[in-house]
This record gives sequence, C-alpha cells and structure tokens, in this order.
Amino acid sequence: MEKHLFLGDEAIAQAAIDAGLSGVYAYPGTPSTEITEYIQSSPIAKERGIHSRWCANEKTAMEAALGMSYAGKRSLCCMKHVGMNVAADCFMNAAMSGINGGMIIVTADDPSMHSSQNEQDNRVYGNFAMIPMLEPSSQQEAYDMVYHGFELSERLGYPILLRITTRMAHSRAGVVTQELKPQNPMHCPEDGRQRYILLPALARKRYQALIAAQPVFEEASENSPYNIYYDAPNRKLGIITTGIAFNYLSENYPDGFEYPVLKITQYPVPRKMIGRLVASCDEILVLEEGYPVVEQQLKGILSIDLTVHGRLDGTLRRDGELTPDAVGKALGKTITQYYATPEVVEQRPPALCQGCGHRDMYEALNEVLKEYEGAKVFGDIGCYTLGALPPFRAIDTCIDMGSSITMAKGAADAGVYPAVSVIGDSTFTHSGMTGLLDCVNENTNITIVISDNETTAMTGGQDSAGTGRLESICAGIGVAPEHIRVMVPLKKNYEEMKQIIREELEYKGVSVLIPRRECIQTLTRKKRASKK
Repeated sequence: MEKHLFLGDEAIAQAAIDAGLSGVYAYPGTPSTEITEYIQSSPIAKERGIHSRWCANEKTAMEAALGMSYAGKRSLCCMKHVGMNVAADCFMNAAMSGINGGMIIVTADDPSMHSSQNEQDNRVYGNFAMIPMLEPSSQQEAYDMVYHGFELSERLGYPILLRITTRMAHSRAGVVTQELKPQNPMHCPEDGRQRYILLPALARKRYQALIAAQPVFEEASENSPYNIYYDAPNRKLGIITTGIAFNYLSENYPDGFEYPVLKITQYPVPRKMIGRLVASCDEILVLEEGYPVVEQQLKGILSIDLTVHGRLDGTLRRDGELTPDAVGKALGKTITQYYATPEVVEQRPPALCQGCGHRDMYEALNEVLKEYEGAKVFGDIGCYTLGALPPFRAIDTCIDMGSSITMAKGAADAGVYPAVSVIGDSTFTHSGMTGLLDCVNENTNITIVISDNETTAMTGGQDSAGTGRLESICAGIGVAPEHIRVMVPLKKNYEEMKQIIREELEYKGVSVLIPRRECIQTLTRKKRASKK
C-alpha cells in the first residue's frame, strides 16, 4: 500500500490499472479527460499493454469497451455527462446484454456548467438503464469503488455506472492504493449468442433477466460499505446525502453530526436504510449534487406523510453546484462569507488565443458575409465556439456536438442563404460526418467550414481522429473534390481566403472549406519540448 496525492480523475485511473484493467476507451471531455491521459502516461499501463488510444466519439468508445468486456477483459469507458447522450444507444442495450469481463462506465457530470452546455445528472441514465451505480464522496472512495467495482460488475453480471462531478474530478486528496492485480485472461462467454444478439425474441428474455436482477442490486446496496447510517440524538430532522454532497455536510459539522445522516453512494437507493431514517425522524432533508434524483424517489418510497426538504421545495436551488454555504443555509445556520469578490474585479470572458487560426478564419468569414443579407452561421462545440463572443460575434447557434452541419442543412432546406456551418476537425469526425452525408445525398446548398487546428484543442490538445485525412474523408463521403478547398489562415492570406469563401458561397451545392493551421498551444508546447 502506498499513499499518493491524486486528483479524483487520477484516483479512478490508478484504481483501474491496479484492478487489472486491459483497456480504457474515451473521447476527451472536461471534466473526465485526465482519467485517460493518466493511463496514457502510466509506465505500468505501457508495460502491460493497456489500450488507451482516444476514440472518435463516446458511442464508439462504449461499444469498444463492451467488446473488450465480451472477450473477458476488464474495460473502462469514460466521458463527460453530455457524452452519455451520444453513447446512450449502446449504454441502454449493454444493460440488457450484461457483461463478461468487468466494465465500469464513468460519467463526469458538470453542475454549474463550468465547461458544458447543460448540467444533466446522469444518475437519471443509471436509473433509466436499471443498472447499479456508484457515486464517490472522496478521492479515496473513488479509488476503492473502481478497484472493487470490477469485481462487483463481474459478480452481478452488469456494467457499473460511476458518477462523479467536476469538484470530485479536479480536486486532490491523499489516496492509499492497493496491490496490482493481474489482467483477466481472454475468455468469451459460452452463452454469448443468447445474450449479445438482441433480436426481439432474445431481448425480451434479457429484459426479464434485468428486471429479475433488481432485488439483487438492491441487496448489494443495502449491504454496501459505501452506504452508511450515522446516528445522532436530535431526531427533529433526518438527512439523506449523496456523493460529494456528504463533504459539504461534514464541513458544517466538524465535531460530529447533529442529526441522523444516511450517506448514499451506491445505488439503487437502499430502501431499508431509508426506512430506518424515516421511521425515527420528524422531517427529512435531502442533499444531493445535481437533480433531485433521490428526493423524487423518496416521495415514492415513503408510506407515511412526511415533510421532505431539498431542491423540489426550494430549500436548495434547482440549478448550480452545492456548496458548504448552501448546505449550511439549508440547515438553518448563519453563514458568514469572508471572501467576497471585490467590486473592482471585472469578470473576463474566455477568448480565442492570440495567434489562433480560428481568429483569421472568423475575420475573413465575417468580412465576406457582410455582402449577404440574411446570412446565418451555425456553430459547434470546440474552441471556435468562442467566435460567438466579441469581437467576432460570428456564429448564430451552438447546440451540441455535430449540430452545426445538420442545423445549417435544415436552415438551407427552409430557404436560408447563405447557410454556413463552422465545425472543428475533431468535432467533425466525432459527429459531423453523417450530417455531411445527408447534405451530399440531397446536394444541399451549404458551405461547411472545418476549422482544422490538427488537435482536440479545447480539452488540452489530444489527438484528433481526422488529422491528415479530412480531405479524403470529405471526398469519400461524396463532396466534389473541386469544392474541397484548403486554406492557410494567416493575415498574409487574408484576401485569398475571402476570395475562396466568396466563390464557394456562390456555388449552389455542398462546399467544404478547410482552414488549416496547427493550434498555437500545441505548437508552443512542441517548441518547448524540442529545446530540452
């Protein structure tokens, strides 16, 4: 046993390695990115041949992880919360097929939307799929849950969903590690065709098996070492808390809890433990990070009329992260804020880096589009989304990964001209290619800008799946080669860029423009590394 100072993400990664991991599958997404990066840089992972290459998107990651599990090996699949929307097809059906080798799916949720377009709570997905969930309240618990979670997955026969949040992912604490386990030998399931071919006749049986497993999952939660009941003398209030919210409660009671507390960090919710708390307390307060998932379930579990406080009754805000102060106020404590932000401090919005190729692309695009009344630019998820802010104000929409092409197509179908899509190289291979195929099939009057900085820049410069292949991908999908135009976004090429953009806007069909210049951040890092 050794003690390390780990980020929550790093604790998860090290636990997976120590537990006999054979492969991690992921697409970069804050706050989950560091899990895969840690495994990629681990000497033990390299020595053991643990797969750790980035995937094209979360769906391919989930399917590959399930494939490794099918072969009997232990696999880890990681994504930020909105990535689960992309992977949901496989995720839901993996709950039907079950697993062979242990499989843990990490969802890194982002309450308060620090770097995301929503703050969905993926415990809802866990309940939707009816599989066991774990939600650590500390970095040590995150390590332990993953280290033992593969065994739990194999014992129950189903994937485990591990839900963390931004604060857990990106804060550090001391973590004691365990011994390194051997990897599983390869062994495919003997009943594989009955489980993994989800034709309706077989899928009905698998669904019945999943329903029949629910009491087993519930019993595992009742006996879980992670679900703990803390008794206390004042029974006017009982507190149910989950995951990292347990820390915020603990900070308000450094000398011990005033009220009975039930800490839930393994799901399904332990009904018997809840019953014990409810039977002895006058009212209940539910503290959970994210949606009122447990609070809503509690109202269905209760067989008596009991007052329940939480996010639903306004005791806590429905949006944003919990904090120790918010929890303290919910407990009726007087909160003193010692560190108010001085009024002289201006909030500075994020901006594109100086020297970024996206800047030159937007300047040229904006200049040309002034010539067209009613032009609309449909944006996407990436660094270039910052083009929505001053001084560019260059895009009109940004909804989800890959939506720029398909939204521009729909707008073009409605008569918008010119309809322009701006998407990045990594986002294009993540979920833009199918939208381009729709455009090609209908010869939509659309101009698509794939702003290529040759990396997945927004999450730190990870490999991009399409690097060096964008032209051939577009041509393979069916875009006319003469309307796949590559540009170098530099000031010296400004007039040439404007002319190319103008020509392709005038073309009545599918055009793809590829402004290509390496990300200034990755280029700077390479130059520094070359001097060492």
